Amino acid sequence: MRHSDPAEAVPDLPEAAPIPSPHAASEARRWRAGVEADAASCLLPEEVPVSFTYGRASQAVMMATPCDLEDFAYGFSLTEGVIERPEQVTELEVVPRPAGIELRMSLAGDRQDALARRRRHMAGPVGCGLCGLESLEAVLRPLPPVPAGGRIAASEVAAALGALAEGQFLHQATRAVHAAGFWRPEQGLILVREDVGRHNALDKLVGALLRGGIAARDGVVVLTSRVSVEMVQKAAMIGAPILVAVSAPTALATRSAQGCGLTLIARARGQGFEVHSHPARVVPG
Repeated sequence: MRHSDPAEAVPDLPEAAPIPSPHAASEARRWRAGVEADAASCLLPEEVPVSFTYGRASQAVMMATPCDLEDFAYGFSLTEGVIERPEQVTELEVVPRPAGIELRMSLAGDRQDALARRRRHMAGPVGCGLCGLESLEAVLRPLPPVPAGGRIAASEVAAALGALAEGQFLHQATRAVHAAGFWRPEQGLILVREDVGRHNALDKLVGALLRGGIAARDGVVVLTSRVSVEMVQKAAMIGAPILVAVSAPTALATRSAQGCGLTLIARARGQGFEVHSHPARVVPG
């Protein structure tokens, strides 16, 4: 992610072609056992620069798969603390540009004022993207406590991951993207979002939950990736009680999950998994 100059305004440029497909065909030469075998056509996931702008000023640019962009706009805005509720985005326009895609948003007055103060605070001579002690503290910001409640049966962990794999249509075509899903014990998997970036996939899922009025406290977030601290932070921001991932967590992610009350289940493959924090939410059966 690149954070933009706080004063950087987005110019009015001629609009480009429509938003590209999330995947594109590519030719490749296949080798087997050290010998060139044949030529093949394959589908590769697309990635484009996606700019988040608020009040016509650019806040950040992410490389992302160009699908579910409205969900991405809302989810990123919430997990980054720009908004607290979906109605605080008063207008959203997805604008194709020659170099990428702009997610152009207008905010309710109090949120726009808060973002302006945040930008002024971040402005400084440091070019690393983390401007001094306050910015470093913001990276490890205190997380809201996850609401009590929520349960998952041990057998449901494998069921949730199996359903997520079946719902990854872009990954089935390309074998190159991450996914984030939302599982409800009484309903199964109700949402899946995919992206080349694991953080983006989770932000898209957050946006879909937000826009659909679905309470995260009623279910389980399921990931195809490892669990870094940002993934725990995003899950905690929406009040998800349980996070399940196929790969390992970092030590900081585990400490953060323990601190905010999140049940972190990792290395979930086949019928096995590890519970790294708040294990009482996992029940036999």
